[in-house]
Amino acid sequence: MKLSRRKFLVNGSLSLAGTMFLSNNIFAHTGVGAMPITMGLQLYSVRDDMKKDPLGTLKLLAAMGYKNVEHADYVDRKFYGYSATEFKKVLDDLGLKMPSGHTVLSDKHWDKAANTFTDSWKQTVDDAAIAGQHYVISPWLDEGLRKDYDGLLGFLDVFNKSGELCKKSGMKFGYHNHDFEFKYSLNNKQIYDIILEHTDPALVIQQMDIGNMYGAGGRALDILKKHPGRFESMHVKDEIKAKDKGEMNDNYESTILGKGILPVKEIVDLFKKSGGTKEFIIEQESYQGKTPIECLEEDYKIMKGWGY
Repeated sequence: MKLSRRKFLVNGSLSLAGTMFLSNNIFAHTGVGAMPITMGLQLYSVRDDMKKDPLGTLKLLAAMGYKNVEHADYVDRKFYGYSATEFKKVLDDLGLKMPSGHTVLSDKHWDKAANTFTDSWKQTVDDAAIAGQHYVISPWLDEGLRKDYDGLLGFLDVFNKSGELCKKSGMKFGYHNHDFEFKYSLNNKQIYDIILEHTDPALVIQQMDIGNMYGAGGRALDILKKHPGRFESMHVKDEIKAKDKGEMNDNYESTILGKGILPVKEIVDLFKKSGGTKEFIIEQESYQGKTPIECLEEDYKIMKGWGY
């Protein structure tokens, strides 16, 4: 059965008390804006392998040539069962870096009465810094906010405040889209446009997932025309028609780069040129009979062949 990352995120966010990732030597950074162009991998692509043997899986990925990874597992102040300090050492020993990572920022992390973040979110940012990251990225938006215009605007202000918190450690906060941002509108505006209009580009980056949006009508090249320079990070995917729509009733699923229907190379080249994109992250969630490792080896070679 097709696995749903959205289901994974929702379940994970309910069990988490915290969140993400960032830079160990934060005061040595010249800032996120100084980051070079990087190519990496979202570890959700190998979620089962990471559950069984995180160290062995990371060794395989490093041997393939990957230099950067993005986490999708931060629970009880641990990345894949390792403390932030331990995981940073694991990565360092393998020649890997973790410029970004995913943890859901929800209203549970904001204390309205005190007008500040909860300790769990502050710890998330602290652990992100220890892990050596530049971006703290939330990959979800609570369903209630998708129906409440004023509530959404209020929470986007929390996004900006999270950006201010991250900035103190030389980092940026970010948001990662799925498909609902393109399916739904509030006050005659698409949710994704509302998010971009009400977040400060200096504090909140957008990590565009070019595959998630496709089934809902989102087209990366069209969005770039409306919002040039707003996308410091990207999830690089290709899509095909899904044979099994899975729990979330998806019409499309990801596949090996260049094998699907998206003009992936055109997208990544244009976003590199005018999207402000510095971080290109491969993510493949469905494998069409191959193993995740086999797919990711092909994806790596394709991206390298494209000059990344």
